[in-house]
Amino acid sequence: MKIRSEGPAAWVVGLALSVACAATREAPHGAHTRGATETERLNAFFEQVFEQRLARDPMLQAQLGLGSQSSLWTDQSEAFEEESERLLEQAVRRMQDEFDFEALDDEGQLSWRLFQFEAWRAADNARWRQHGYPLTQMRGLHTRVPSLLLDQHPIRSVDDARAYVARLTGVPAIFAQLEAKLRHREEAGILPPAFVFPHVLGACRNIVSGRPFEPGALADSTLLADFRAKVADLELGDSERAALEAAAVRALREHVQPAYESLIALLTEQAGRADDRDGAWKLPNGGEFYEAALRRMTTTDLSADEIHALGLREVERIHGEMQALLVEVGFEGTLPEFFVHMRTAPAFFYPDDAEGRTRYLERATELIDALRARLPDLFHTLPRAPMIVRAVEPYRERSAGKAFYSPGSPDGARPGIYYANLASMADMPTYQMEALAYHEGIPGHHMQFAIAQEIDGLPRFRRYLRYTAYSEGWGLYAELVPKELGFYADPYSDFGRLAMELWRACRLVVDTGIHKLRWSRERAIAYLEANTPNPPGDCTKAIERYIVMPGQATAYLVGRNRLLELRARARRVLGARFDLRTFHEIVLTSGPVPLSLLEERVMEWIAGSS
Repeated sequence: MKIRSEGPAAWVVGLALSVACAATREAPHGAHTRGATETERLNAFFEQVFEQRLARDPMLQAQLGLGSQSSLWTDQSEAFEEESERLLEQAVRRMQDEFDFEALDDEGQLSWRLFQFEAWRAADNARWRQHGYPLTQMRGLHTRVPSLLLDQHPIRSVDDARAYVARLTGVPAIFAQLEAKLRHREEAGILPPAFVFPHVLGACRNIVSGRPFEPGALADSTLLADFRAKVADLELGDSERAALEAAAVRALREHVQPAYESLIALLTEQAGRADDRDGAWKLPNGGEFYEAALRRMTTTDLSADEIHALGLREVERIHGEMQALLVEVGFEGTLPEFFVHMRTAPAFFYPDDAEGRTRYLERATELIDALRARLPDLFHTLPRAPMIVRAVEPYRERSAGKAFYSPGSPDGARPGIYYANLASMADMPTYQMEALAYHEGIPGHHMQFAIAQEIDGLPRFRRYLRYTAYSEGWGLYAELVPKELGFYADPYSDFGRLAMELWRACRLVVDTGIHKLRWSRERAIAYLEANTPNPPGDCTKAIERYIVMPGQATAYLVGRNRLLELRARARRVLGARFDLRTFHEIVLTSGPVPLSLLEERVMEWIAGSS
C-alpha cells in the first residue's frame, strides 16, 4: 500500500502517526523480521538523501565532526533554502512511489512517517520563512561563524589550518547573503524591535576587537587567539607556523573585518528605523503566524488562549507548593517577600569575579558527576559520549541566554557541552544550580541528544530531528526526576527546582501575552519580577528572548506535562510491572518525535506490557 501526503497542514492536527512497537523491558526496541528487506532498502534511500543534504551543508558537516568540506560555508541565500525544500518534496515523492509502506517493519514505518512529517513541517515553515529574524541576540550568522570555528573546526594538520583560513576568507560572501535577507525582510515590514540592535551590534563589534583588527591592541581577537592556540599544537617549523599565522591575520583583516563592518553599518541604519513594538502581532498576518508558531513549537493544536490559561493555572499551583517550602525553611513573610530575599541574599550567589566563576563551574560539574553515578537507576541505554561544563565565551556572553547545551560529535571526539552564562553572577543564583545542571546536562539534554546520535541502525535523519516540545519537555522533566532519587536535599535547592518550573509556567503567560494580547516588553518583565524569584537582569533577558522567538518558550511546560501524563498513565495501568528505565527507553531510543507520536509509542508499550 502506498501512502500519499495529506498536504502541508496535515501535520498540525490529527496526525495518524501509529507505531506498532510492542516494547518490553528486555528488548524495548528489538529487531523485527517482517519487512526487513523493504526496510533495508528504505534505510539505504534515507542514507542517500542524508548524504545529499550533507553535501549541500558544510556547516552541518562541521557540527557532525566531518571534514569533507571544511574550507566552505553553507549557502545562506533564500534561493538555497527554497531549493532545499524542493529537494525534500521530491525525496518524499520518491519514497511514496518506490517503497511499500505495508511491507516495512515497525521501525521502517516510523521512519517513513517521520520523513513525511518533515515534508509537511517544511511546507508549513516555508510559508512563514520571512517572519523569522535572521539576527537576534540569541542566534544568527554573526555568532554562528565564530562559534563554528571555535568549537567545531579542529586543527589537527596543516590542511585543517589552511581550511580555517579559507573559511575566514569566505565570510564576506555569506555575510552578503545575510545582508540581502535583512534588507528583503525590512522591505516586507519585518524588522526586529529596537532593543535587539544594541545586543547584535555589540556581539559583532566584539568579534572584530583586538589584534589584528585594532591598531595597537594588546590582546589577540577571539578568532586569532583560537587559531594560534590550535596551530601551536601542530609539530611545525617556525617558518611554517609563522606563514600560517600570517595567512590568518591577512584573512581576518582583509575579509572578516570588512564583512563585519559592512554588517554593522547596515544594522546601524536599521536600528534607526526600528520601533518598540515587540509582539508577532505587528508582523504581516501576525496573528495567524503566531498560532502557526505555537503549533510548530508544541507539536499540538493548543491555541494561544488555551496556553495562556494553562500558564495561569500552573503559576497558581507552583506558588502553592512554594508556600510549603517557606514553612520548611522558617521564613516569616509572604511569598513575594521571600522572592526578594532569594534575589538579594549574598549567600545565594558566588562572587562576581574569576574565583566565583571558577567555583560555579566546579560545583556544576560536581552536581552532574553525582547524578551520573545514578544513571543505571534511570536508564537501560547510557551514552558513550563525554560531557563537560564550560562558561559561555566572552564575545557572546552579554547577549546569550542563561544556559544551553551544545551536542558533541557522533564519534565522541567533541564532547557535549553544558554552557553556563557567567557574564553576571547576580543572574546565576546557586539555589538554581542543581535544576539547571540536570536540565542542560545529565539526565537532560546530554542524555537525550547523545543517545539519539548513538542508536545503531537508526536512519541518520532521525538522529538530528528537532522538536522543541520533545527536547525541552525532556529537559524540564529531567529537572524533576532527580528529586525522585533523593536529590535536592537542601530545601533551598528544591525551591530552585520549583523556581525553574515556575519560570516555565510564567513563560506560557508572557509569551502569549506579548504575541497575542499585545503586552509591552515592560509589562512582561514586570510580570516575571512579580511572580518569580529571578533577578531583574534575568527577567529582562528572558522577555527579550521570548520576543524574538515567538512560541518557543511555550514548548517546555507543554512537553513536560505530556511526559508526566504519559508516565502516570503507564504507572496506573501497569502497576508493579511499570519500570521507569523502560519508560525512558521508549521516550529516548527512537530519536526526537512529535508529542502525538510519543503518546502513541507509549500507549503501544503499555498495551504490549499489560
